[in-house]
Amino acid sequence: MTIKLTEYARGGGCAAKLRLGQLSLVLDTLVKRNAGADTRDIVVDHEFSDDAAVVHHAAGRDLVLTADVIAPLVDDPEDFGAIAATNAMSDVWAMGGEPRFALNLVFFSDESLPMEILDLILAGGAAACARAGVAVVGGHSVRDPEVKFGLSVTGEVEPGKLWSNRTAQPGQTLVLTKALGTGILGQAIKKGVASSEATAAAVRSMTTLNQSACRIGHAHGVTAATDITGFGLLNHLRNIVRGSNVAATIELAALPQLPDALAHLRANLCPAGSKANRAFAAAETSWANGAPLTAEPGAESGELELLASLACDAQTSGGLLLCVPAARAAACVEELRAAGLPAAAIGSTRARDDRKAIVLV
Repeated sequence: MTIKLTEYARGGGCAAKLRLGQLSLVLDTLVKRNAGADTRDIVVDHEFSDDAAVVHHAAGRDLVLTADVIAPLVDDPEDFGAIAATNAMSDVWAMGGEPRFALNLVFFSDESLPMEILDLILAGGAAACARAGVAVVGGHSVRDPEVKFGLSVTGEVEPGKLWSNRTAQPGQTLVLTKALGTGILGQAIKKGVASSEATAAAVRSMTTLNQSACRIGHAHGVTAATDITGFGLLNHLRNIVRGSNVAATIELAALPQLPDALAHLRANLCPAGSKANRAFAAAETSWANGAPLTAEPGAESGELELLASLACDAQTSGGLLLCVPAARAAACVEELRAAGLPAAAIGSTRARDDRKAIVLV
């Protein structure tokens, strides 16, 4: 019996998340509802949509707390488990920390699927955690007709090494550590039109830990970072420019991309989550000539328009976007590439001016 895991979920990967516009309204309300809580030990909360929460710990190190659950975007259950676990742990590396412990979060249909499939999903997740040195210490399961899997992760970060959306500075170079296009390729896999080569490249990317990228970032003086997941590059960058009160310029031609991603975009294969990301990013984004980014590309989209859509693609287990001191950027990229990552300098931060917060060139 051949089982296509992607048939057991409506959405795939991080593209299945709530749309950022909807989620922002809920989170704004949550801030008000937390007004009476004891917040003395909170270092980073959800106010600027950071990748994880950070709280003071009695032992002198700060704890990094996150949870991330995704739906299948590949059909192989072991690959799916590894992708989901890698994706969840990435939130801790995006904060400059190291994940230590994890709890499995399982949503599974025991009526539709054999338990051997769940065993393979958990095996893939455990293998990814073992590569990262993370111990899986328990978990929780729910019977659900739609398959989902992820982790709740607890990590540590030294207070002086914390990264967040609030600590970028003008004049830094933006370095992206992984190629874009996992959302598009996930859609192509689900529709059965992805090549075996592109599928393999996407799986390799999504199961590559961001651990080495984090350590290399620290070695080159990175002050802020985020991991690129369901809201796409432009909206994760938006969180940084809002939190740090800076602006940014993105060089679209410099974006690293997975095989066939642009070809599928040309064929109008784009996940709904990625389209929603572009519509949300449009309010904060313009082209270099001041023209606004439109919510959808035109009927005869050129290369830059396609790259703008790629920059909004809903990634799963994407790379880190690092804010690197300009003088260290070239060396940082070189070391990342030596570690096997397709890293690239893709733009820069600048002081706020009368232009949109994000400018595309």
